[in-house]
Amino acid sequence: MSERSMASEKAQTNETATLTDNQTGESLTLPVLHPTIGPRVIDIRRLYAEMGMFTYDPGFTSTASCESDITFIDGEEGVLLHRGYSIEDLAEKSDFLEVCYLLLYDKLPNKQQKVDFENTITLHTMLHEQMTSFFRGFRRDAHPMAIMVGVVGAMSAFYHDSTDINDPYQRMVASHRLIAKMPTISAMAYKYSIGQPFVYPRNDLSYAENFLHMMFSVPCEEYKVSPTLAKAMDRIFILHADHEQNASTSTVRLAGSSGANPFACIAAGIASLWGPAHGGANEAVLTMLQEIGSKERIPEFIKRAKDKDDPFRLMGFGHRVYKNYDPRASVLRQSAHDVLDELGKRDEPLLELAMELERIALEDEYFTDKKLFPNVDFYSGIILQAMGFPTSMFTVLFALARTVGWIAQWREMIEDPVQKIGRPRQLYTGEPKRPYVPIEERS
Repeated sequence: MSERSMASEKAQTNETATLTDNQTGESLTLPVLHPTIGPRVIDIRRLYAEMGMFTYDPGFTSTASCESDITFIDGEEGVLLHRGYSIEDLAEKSDFLEVCYLLLYDKLPNKQQKVDFENTITLHTMLHEQMTSFFRGFRRDAHPMAIMVGVVGAMSAFYHDSTDINDPYQRMVASHRLIAKMPTISAMAYKYSIGQPFVYPRNDLSYAENFLHMMFSVPCEEYKVSPTLAKAMDRIFILHADHEQNASTSTVRLAGSSGANPFACIAAGIASLWGPAHGGANEAVLTMLQEIGSKERIPEFIKRAKDKDDPFRLMGFGHRVYKNYDPRASVLRQSAHDVLDELGKRDEPLLELAMELERIALEDEYFTDKKLFPNVDFYSGIILQAMGFPTSMFTVLFALARTVGWIAQWREMIEDPVQKIGRPRQLYTGEPKRPYVPIEERS
């Protein structure tokens, strides 16, 4: 029996739930599964076969689409766990590549495993030289996310030896390549957009240091990476590494269920992340703070946010899953201070404005009753802007960090013995069958 099948058996219980059709009087008893932690789950797989009915759940907010042992979120309590480890502990005590190892291999590495994994990723950071031609094929003002979708999708044309999804070794090589090359692709997309030469990766730098070097150095002078900024960058990567079955992760799994190669699946995830409702929230926070402008105007905008007839909304507050303080936000709050101190921007007006807005909002019953607490996007935009990233790169950084989560989820899906090609059902409300009328007879 496979490891994934054993996990399914762990969730099995003798508990059941009964569904009764009031129209026909027919009943169906369905098994209730118990996860390790989290709410119980009704297994409805027999529903259509035995009762001829589907469930209706727009946005899949009440439907588990898969079984996973990677990430757990308790939105009510504000808890985020990766393989059982709290995000606070990982952000404070680990580095990004150690978290990558954890997500891929279900455990934290020992010293030798960590060294070996870091070496493996480092040796994969360069891109096939012919791929630079892809960048030059885009308009100079192309959005970096458009470049990312195209270049990552094109990787399958250059790395044929890691596209066989049925070969565990090739799956592993593809995973390492994607984690390693995503910073290089991201930095090249930025350099191309501003007309600067590409900067090649350096094997003597850490993952975050290497990315910052490729982003901000130029060939004509030495660039020294600040340890404080590298630490903040690494922490941002950790906080965005995985977040359960969100839109982009579900997209990766859905694409992968068809048997698509890993590079195509990750490109699909990047495209999904590009949507402003998913990956663009931190940019929206900056836009909102700039619109508010000063602390004196905060009460005016708080009032507008409460007005259901006013389209203004407080960006960076509330979350689809978290109904409590986003645990990632408290970690980033301290990083924001560290970065601004390092850059001599301690009195950054946007940070002061953000902190005052947070204080006022959290003292207002309207927001606390609705559980609209700050989320990870509230501070990340301020940090990234202070570090010199243009807003067009914010979602690119999100994609870079989330790549390891997508890969871990994709590999888990491929190795799941019960996985099938994704095929959601629908509630059809169109016309019933009707006769075809020849054109000369139509009124």
